[in-house]
Order: sequence, then C-alpha cells, then structure tokens
Amino acid sequence: MELGTMVYMADDIGNGEAFRQLKALGFNTCQLVCWEPHRFTDAFAETMNRLVREFSVTITAFWCGYPPPARFDFYEGPITVGLVPAAYRLMRMETLIKAGAFAHKIGVTDVVTHAGFLPENPNDPDYTGAISALKEIVRSYRPTGQYLLFETGQETPITLLRTIQDMEMDNVGVNLDPANLIMYGKANPIDALDTIGRWVRGVHAKDGNYPTDGKHLGEETALGKGSVDFPRLLAKLKALGYNGAITIEREISGEEQIKDILEAKATLEKLLQA
Repeated sequence: MELGTMVYMADDIGNGEAFRQLKALGFNTCQLVCWEPHRFTDAFAETMNRLVREFSVTITAFWCGYPPPARFDFYEGPITVGLVPAAYRLMRMETLIKAGAFAHKIGVTDVVTHAGFLPENPNDPDYTGAISALKEIVRSYRPTGQYLLFETGQETPITLLRTIQDMEMDNVGVNLDPANLIMYGKANPIDALDTIGRWVRGVHAKDGNYPTDGKHLGEETALGKGSVDFPRLLAKLKALGYNGAITIEREISGEEQIKDILEAKATLEKLLQA
C-alpha cells in the first residue's frame, strides 16, 4: 500500500505548486479533487498530464464533486447531496459522465463521488431514481474500462451493498472513508468491511468521532485522535487482499493541515511496516 494525499484542481493548478508540495511532503500518489465541472477541459487535461510527467506523480483516482447546493449535515444533506435529490439528479449525472471522460484523458481509471444519502428503503422513489442515474454513469465508463467508486459515509454499508447489487454493473467499487462512516453515525468501518470489503478500490486515511446530536456530523480529527482503529483497519484491509493507495485526507487548511498530514504519514508508515 502506497501513501498519498489529496490535491485540488484549482484554476492555478498549472503553476505546479500543489504537486511541488505533494513531493515535498514525501508522497508520490494523490487523489485529484475537483468540484467545478468547467475545468473538465482538454486544456486542463493537457496541464495535468504535463504535471504528472514533470513531478513523477500517480493520480490514483479523480474525486468528482458537482455544482451546489451540497450541505453536509443531517437535515439539508439528504435533499442537496449527490444523485438522490431528484431536482439535481440529471445535472449531476451529466457532470459525472463528463468527469469520466476527463479522467480518461489524464489516464485515471477510478472516479469517486458522494452519491448522496441513499435511502434504506429500496422501494423509495429516490432510491430507484438514483439507481437509474448511477447505471447511466457507469455505462458511460464501460468503453474506457473505468470505474465509479462510492465514497462511504452517507449510507449504511448494507444500503451501499444493495445499491451495488441492484445496479448489476461490474465496473463499480468503493472508496472507503473510515472517518465518514463514523462521523455520519453509519457504521464501525472495520465491521463495515465484512459487508463491502471486497468492493474497496480506494481508501482515505481520515479520522473522526461519532455525532453527538441529531443535526450535525461528528467532528473530524487528526489521525489517531478520533475513533478509527487504524491498526485493525489496515490489518483487515491486508487480509482482504487490498494493496492499493492509502490517501491521507485532512479537511482543514494551513500549517495545521500540513502538520497533521505529516504526523498521519509517520503513523501509517509504522503501521504498514509492522
């Protein structure tokens, strides 16, 4: 398992600073993140290909967001995030199809996203509508051998497994974010691997705590300061045969983010060598 972190595709990505910092932190892999589909252009693809060559970096996945609204809480989240809300479903389906084409231009197989708060009830019209949209996206990826990966967190593991099964497509997978499963109050990530482990194609190294009220997610923390048991998690991933990237994610900014990423890197390196 090789360690990496997140790189955000902003308008100034071409200056190389994001990849320069990635290398300075000691990483050779990253997940590339973009929430603005106006950047899914040939010009940006050429820029990314140049930077990958220049810095000898591997982009392990393209993390695709979508235009707002998207509010990450328990009240507005279910009606604004992902492909579940019918009002935004078509636009986000089109965005993810374009993201797949962009990812292919930069040589990236896996596209990751938050599909939304997938309903527990498989008879819910929002569930069946989301399944139809997801199938269209995944069909568009098939000719180029690409995969759509579900970022964990907003649904229980069994709901995610049911979704994958109901799609009846073989180019889907899971981007395991263990902190999200805890912060959304959906599952212990180690136990979740019993349900969705064989589908994991990407992993975020992020930590956090369970929610303590009914409106807001639990708090994200520095790795090792939250409720994710990383020694057991990595051991279970190894037992499942996972040998892909472990991508450190710390959703703050500034010097504290750099400090926490470096401390997470040191912790994970020790665990992976054990």
